[in-house]
Amino acid sequence: MSKTEQYLKEAFAGESQANRKYLAFAAKADQEGYPQVARLFRAAAEAETIHAHSHLRALNGVKSTKENLLEAIAGETHEFMKMYPEMIEAAKAEGHKVGQRSFSYANEVEKIHAQLYQSLLDNLGKPGETYPYYICPVCGLTAEKEAPAICPVCGTKGSMFRRVD
Repeated sequence: MSKTEQYLKEAFAGESQANRKYLAFAAKADQEGYPQVARLFRAAAEAETIHAHSHLRALNGVKSTKENLLEAIAGETHEFMKMYPEMIEAAKAEGHKVGQRSFSYANEVEKIHAQLYQSLLDNLGKPGETYPYYICPVCGLTAEKEAPAICPVCGTKGSMFRRVD
């Protein structure tokens, strides 16, 4: 891998993290009554997304939908098979209960993501229905078609789930 490719990967990761962090900062600013600060954080987050997408394009990181699904399945599988189990064990050993819960929730949801991607890959190109997904605001559980009454991962009420079209 060339130095430029390595830098593009690092820049993509950094810009992606900044986007998520700034959106969290915007939510906090809104909560504390600072709407103009929140707007700037959201605007900067959008700019970071533009940068991240530019770096990903420069890496030829977006392929066909089939290839993208395969990559997503591989990534999600790595997370729930290797990455999160190690993180859960480290948090457990250190007595970091909040971190352990965060890792455990993510680990359970990544398994579901891999299954959802695989299902779409298995049916790619076949006629089928379109439907929304519902996301748990606490653990990120992703449900097809409708929210469950209670999140099976964290126990959040289904009425709290966000619809994604």
